[in-house]
Amino acid sequence: MPGCLVLVVGPSGAGKDTLIRLARAALADDPRYVFPRRLVTRPPSADEDNDEIDEAAFADGCAAGRFTLSWRAHGLGYALPAEAGRRAADGQVVICNVSRRVVAEARRTCPRVSVVEVTAPPEILAQRIAARGRPQDGDLAARLAREGDVVADLTILNTGSPGDAASRLVAHLRAC
Repeated sequence: MPGCLVLVVGPSGAGKDTLIRLARAALADDPRYVFPRRLVTRPPSADEDNDEIDEAAFADGCAAGRFTLSWRAHGLGYALPAEAGRRAADGQVVICNVSRRVVAEARRTCPRVSVVEVTAPPEILAQRIAARGRPQDGDLAARLAREGDVVADLTILNTGSPGDAASRLVAHLRAC
């Protein structure tokens, strides 16, 4: 059975990490589903589940092709470990929060990709971003103005309960 790299994308404040966390809990007993931690050039926080990598290791990993995908955003380096791509190639469903900027690259370089876009209206996004209180979130207007042209296999309008939105994500993952 072919695996799949499921890319969860969307604007800041859409609730991507929350939905991924809920899906991970719902699928915890099924080894077909893998939720690798991203590598980010900052420490993890309550809002973002990642492993920290320093700038030199990030640059070296990019140059040596050690990542399934990598990108820069908000002045930080982000990467998916190479193991994520290997696990998808080995038949597992690998779920990752990534930038919309790497979707085209993933579709070119990974055998099977599914894109889930999580979004919400601008006023909800602004409230969620402001509630995080992270200095790196910077200018809210600039963050909300970012658009991405992504063709999604599933779009989740995350305005209701996180459980309802996560149920849609889990159903999609099971269909992969």
